[in-house]
Amino acid sequence: MQSKFRQVGLIVLGAILGVLISLNFSAVAQKSAGPLPIEDLRAFTEVFGRIKNDYVEPVDDKKLISEAINGMLSGLDPHSAYLDAEAFRDLQVGTQGEFGGLGIEVGMEDGFVKVVAPIEDTPAWRAGLKSGDLIIKLDDANVKGMTLNDAVKRMRGKPNTPITLTFVRKGDTKPRVVTLTRAVIQIQSVKAKLLEPGYAYFRVTQFQEHTGETLAKYVEKLFKDNNGAMKGIILDLRNDPGGLLNGAVAISSAFLPSEDLVVYTEGRTEDAKMKLFARPEYYLRGSKDDYLKKLPKEMKTLPMVVLVNSGSASASEIVAGALQDHKRAVVMGTQTFGKGSVQTILPLGNGTAIKLTTARYYTPNGRSIQAKGITPDIIVEEATVTEGEAATRLREADLDRHLANPQGGTPEAKPAQPQAVPATPPAAPKPEEKPADDGTPPDIVSKNDYQLNQALNLLKGLQIIGKR
Repeated sequence: MQSKFRQVGLIVLGAILGVLISLNFSAVAQKSAGPLPIEDLRAFTEVFGRIKNDYVEPVDDKKLISEAINGMLSGLDPHSAYLDAEAFRDLQVGTQGEFGGLGIEVGMEDGFVKVVAPIEDTPAWRAGLKSGDLIIKLDDANVKGMTLNDAVKRMRGKPNTPITLTFVRKGDTKPRVVTLTRAVIQIQSVKAKLLEPGYAYFRVTQFQEHTGETLAKYVEKLFKDNNGAMKGIILDLRNDPGGLLNGAVAISSAFLPSEDLVVYTEGRTEDAKMKLFARPEYYLRGSKDDYLKKLPKEMKTLPMVVLVNSGSASASEIVAGALQDHKRAVVMGTQTFGKGSVQTILPLGNGTAIKLTTARYYTPNGRSIQAKGITPDIIVEEATVTEGEAATRLREADLDRHLANPQGGTPEAKPAQPQAVPATPPAAPKPEEKPADDGTPPDIVSKNDYQLNQALNLLKGLQIIGKR
C-alpha cells in the first residue's frame, strides 16, 4: 500500500510540476518569490494521494485539482476566484449586458452567501433583497459548506424556473423566505430622464462595455428635448455594484476635461501599475469612433451632483472619487462600499480562468478606497432607514479576508467633516408603482426619493448662487 501510495504521489507531483511549467508559473515564481516550494508541493501530493486511496468514495482527479485551485484563490480575499469553463463563459456574457439568473451581486461571509447589491430591474431587485442580506438556503439545500461558485450555479438556471431563497436580514427575529423566477437578465446599464426643465438625471446601474456609448446617446436626446438650455446634472450611482474599468473611465470622461487623471492602480507587476486619463484610448474598446467627442461642452461645466450609497462599489467609487477629487461634482448620499481592488481575468488555456486581485486603485488625489469607500461631501440618509439599519450596512471592511487599506483606518460611522442636510426627511415613501395595465413601465424615479429630491434642491440652490 505504501509503495502504491508513493507511486501515486510521484505521478501527481510530476503532473503538477508539468502543469506549472506549461503555465509559466515557474518563471513567475523565480521572478518574484524564488524557486517553487517543492516541499509544500510534496505535502499537496501526499494529501492528494491519501484522498485517492482512502476516501470513502472514488473522487475524480479533475474535481480534486479544481477544488484545490479554488481553495488557493478563495483563501486570498473575497474577490479572487477560480472560474470553471461555465463560470468563465457566464462572466464573458455578463459583461455584455445579458445573462441568466436572479440579478444579485454576491460575496461569501462566514460560509454563507451575502448580498452586495441587487441589480435593478431583476427578479432579486423586485423581490426586495437588500445589501447585507445573508442567504442561508437555496431551495432545500443549505448554503453552509458550498463554495461561492457552487451557490452561484444553483441560483442560475433556465429562464422561467423557480428557486426559493431563505435569507436573514439583520434586525429580523426569523429568516425570510421568497420564491423568485429565474430570468434572462438584460441589464439596461444607463437610464435617463429630464426631471424638470433644465435638470438632467442619469442613472448607471452597472458598468458594461457600452455604458459610455449609451450615456452619450441619452445626453444627446435630453439636451435636444430641452433645447440645450440645461441647468444641472444628477448622476445616480446608488446600488451600482461596479463592472468594467473602461466603463468607469468613459463615464468620468463625459464630465471631466480631457487629460484629467481618472484613476491609477498600484500592484506588484508592471502590468498592474496604470494611470488612466480622460482620453479615448483609455475607454474605447474595439471602436475607432469617440462617442464622447460630440457631447455638448456644457457637460464639463454644468453644476453636478453624484448620488452614492453603501451599494455603490468598485467602478462606481472610481467615478465618484474622480469627480470629487477634481471638484467637478458634489457627492451626496451615504458612505460607499469600499471595494478598491482590481481583479484581472487570467485565462488558463483550457476554457477556465482565474479571477485574481492584482492591484489596488487610487483616486486622482492618491486616496485608496479599499475597505474605506468614498465619503460624501454631504451626508443624506434614505428617508426610511433606521439607525440600526445604518449601523449594519454591508461594506468591504465587513467581509472575511478583505484586503487591507495601505493607508490604514476604516470609515467612521458618522464622518465629522461633511455637513449633513438639516431638513427633516418626509414620511416613508410609498412602494414603487407597478406597471400600468397598458404595459407602460413605471417611472425610473420616485417622487418620494428623498436623496434625489435633496440633490435637485442643491442644484437649484447652486443655480441661484451662480446667477448672483
